[in-house]
Amino acid sequence: MGHTGRVPTPDPLTVTGLLLAAGAGRRMGMPKALVSTDGVPWVRRAAEVLLDGGCAEVVVVLGAAEPEAREALADVEEGLTVIVCPTWERGMGESLRSGIAALQARSAQAALVHLVDLPDVGAAVVRRLLAAATGRDALARAAYDGVPGHPVLIGGDHLPGVAELAVGDSGAREYLRRHRPALVECGDLAGGRDVDRMPPDA
Repeated sequence: MGHTGRVPTPDPLTVTGLLLAAGAGRRMGMPKALVSTDGVPWVRRAAEVLLDGGCAEVVVVLGAAEPEAREALADVEEGLTVIVCPTWERGMGESLRSGIAALQARSAQAALVHLVDLPDVGAAVVRRLLAAATGRDALARAAYDGVPGHPVLIGGDHLPGVAELAVGDSGAREYLRRHRPALVECGDLAGGRDVDRMPPDA
């Protein structure tokens, strides 16, 4: 008689948050990492959103105003690693590649890539994206009323390809255009628009 035991359930994927916060924010007039809403710097808020949403740990990529941004993160809870991208001025692709290299060095199973200038994206969006982390081949991104946005879930199998195509300000755009990630609708949770101008209470 054949074995009729229960098929083992695979362990859930461990997802590392990757927060890109290196830019100078020229249109904003200051680095976006340092812009604050209700007194909380965006870099701190975004890092806490990733942790609160369920990321096992978070890697933050800094560049412009690195000492001040690092100070804003000084007392964030355990699970945060800060790295500096020395070539951040060449565009977001440089920061993304630096972050992916850090993730690969720690054998990350998957990354949830988030941007610092999305202050209305909260932990509920992160939790919904993490539900799509079904394996190292997972590839999914948040959508807001059908429009693709961030965060983006990138399984470990895709990380080398994303890094290879991350050039200038394009980030992961070209890789995602070629590989068509699943869209996870989050328009009921947030607007998902990046902010390029100084908010009134900053």
